[in-house]
Amino acid sequence: MRQRWVDGNSFSLLENGEAFFPRVYEAIAAAKKDIYLETFILFDDKVGRALQKALVEAAQRGVEVDMTIDGWGSPDLSEEFISTLTHAGVRVHVFDPAPGIFRRVHLFRRLHRKLIVIDGTTGFIGGINFSADHLADFGPEAKQDYSVEVHGPIVSHMYSFAQAAVKKTQERRRWFRRRGAAVSTDKPQGALAVFVWRDNHHNRNDIERQYRLAIRLAQKRIVIANAYFFPGYRFLKALRHASRRGVDVSLILQGNPDMPIVQYAASMLYHHLLSAGVKIYEYCDRPLHGKVALVDDEWATVGSSNLDPLSLALNLEANVMIRDREFNAELGKSLDRLMSESCKKLSIKDIQEPTWWRLTRSYFLFHILRRYPSWMGWLPTHAPSLKAAHRTQTAASVDAAAQEA
Repeated sequence: MRQRWVDGNSFSLLENGEAFFPRVYEAIAAAKKDIYLETFILFDDKVGRALQKALVEAAQRGVEVDMTIDGWGSPDLSEEFISTLTHAGVRVHVFDPAPGIFRRVHLFRRLHRKLIVIDGTTGFIGGINFSADHLADFGPEAKQDYSVEVHGPIVSHMYSFAQAAVKKTQERRRWFRRRGAAVSTDKPQGALAVFVWRDNHHNRNDIERQYRLAIRLAQKRIVIANAYFFPGYRFLKALRHASRRGVDVSLILQGNPDMPIVQYAASMLYHHLLSAGVKIYEYCDRPLHGKVALVDDEWATVGSSNLDPLSLALNLEANVMIRDREFNAELGKSLDRLMSESCKKLSIKDIQEPTWWRLTRSYFLFHILRRYPSWMGWLPTHAPSLKAAHRTQTAASVDAAAQEA
């Protein structure tokens, strides 16, 4: 399936679980034909049970439901939780279930997408998983995150992609050719958009390439809010060059990290970026989990891809790139609010370290970051593998079958 820009779309920004979950459940309740849902994390908590209820009710009224979860990200779903879904007719697929850490060569190649398509007309894409830690009442560890609700021709691209994802790998390429989206000669009103994914075959660098292209073309402003920030050399070089030619470049990164090593890794880049005029804000209210960005007054992206080695070189990801002034302004208001109300702005003076250590580290990072995308590509790749949870199977038997496969 070719990734191409199409016009005539509309996007609604959904900030955090409070906005996202109700809209998803409403759309599922209105489904008439089919539902395709992919998520990295699904927990058996109040959010997971609400999703389970919505999908069961949809399946019972005749809607075809396919739900795909990652075997690593959603490892602890109970036998009862899975069987409730499968007995109602929900087809549950587990991506590449882990047979044991020492037997896996693909441990870090995960299905990290968060994608929902309903009846081929309504889509959702972003960084929000189905877990209670995306709600404010979870407490100080509740995540700050974003998703979008999508309508328009781009949903047909998401729909084709989601359908193909649950088919056998060897059928995927042929099926895409058979069901490619029709090219319209009309000029519909609405947002221009492209659905972009990352895989380990023909679309390894598509998301990063779209980012770098937007950064190179920026004239006034770049704002990137990303939870796990440790991109490659070319990405960092593009940010520095943009800042030096007068573009206002701002990064919103974790200041209250869910994993301390993430903040430490990002901090290793701070001096390199700040010295070129890039502004760095650490979001301190709670863990930042978003993967969003905007450039100038029109371009924006929302999706599942972080800007780190896992997302840019290993995981299966999906983003939507949007060219629309209204959506850009809405996202900009949210990010401006984070920077003004909830972030600590850093400066060169905040980096207290010996000069020798900074120079040594910069040399090391320069040579590692120049090459890590190609080095990651040397790791063994694998075709996506889905294991189905049949109506008569329990979650435990699914795992056993996966281990024997």
